[in-house]
Amino acid sequence: MTDEETGRTFRLAYVPGVTPAKWVGVWTERMPDVPVTLIAVPAAEAVELLRNGGADAGFVRPPADRDGLSVIPLYEETTVVMVPKDHAVTAADEVLVADLVDDEVFHPLDDVIEWAVRPGLPAFTRPDTTAEAVELVATGTGLLLVPLSLARLHHRRDLTYRPVPDAPQSRVALAWPTDATTDLVEDFIGIVRGRTVNSSRGRGTPAAPAPAAVKKPAQRQAQKPAQKGSARRTVPTDRKKKGNRPR
Repeated sequence: MTDEETGRTFRLAYVPGVTPAKWVGVWTERMPDVPVTLIAVPAAEAVELLRNGGADAGFVRPPADRDGLSVIPLYEETTVVMVPKDHAVTAADEVLVADLVDDEVFHPLDDVIEWAVRPGLPAFTRPDTTAEAVELVATGTGLLLVPLSLARLHHRRDLTYRPVPDAPQSRVALAWPTDATTDLVEDFIGIVRGRTVNSSRGRGTPAAPAPAAVKKPAQRQAQKPAQKGSARRTVPTDRKKKGNRPR
């Protein structure tokens, strides 16, 4: 009985800004009998979802508290500042945190960047979500610093962004409950890590057995021709050497 017939699925959570399509595509090729259920979840709720068994694994922005979770760091994102298109920041290819010292900067409650010192001046309000903060940036009342993927996710024609290379970066990782590392989770870990289907930990379609080696008939070792001048000459016994005849 296949996994599909038993109703078995792999539940994969992901936070805003993460696009799991490439990994899901590989899964679909290797595990056609196990469908993937994608669960979009706010960054602040992803860890609790995993701890409560709401998903088998998830792409998250790593929390400070990893208790009960196994985490594989994947990549870091460039931080950018989102501004109206007519803002002075757009005159440069990139800006530094110090360049924003006189600007009001929104700090939404779901901010995924860990700031030791928040940049710029505090804005007049703290929006609940990044999406709400983007709407406020469009009104010209402040700026917003976010990972590049979130700037692209919330793209608007009246806004643009510039990299801020000295700002803290947000990380993305694969996480799952440590005490629930199932065979399906192991399979997905293998895909994320780039293991091939024939890997020792890969569980997908088994590889075809290698054909038995065909033994070739033993070849006679060719006799090497004697080297010139190296062979010993034998004198026939019936030939008498001159000077050895009895007188």
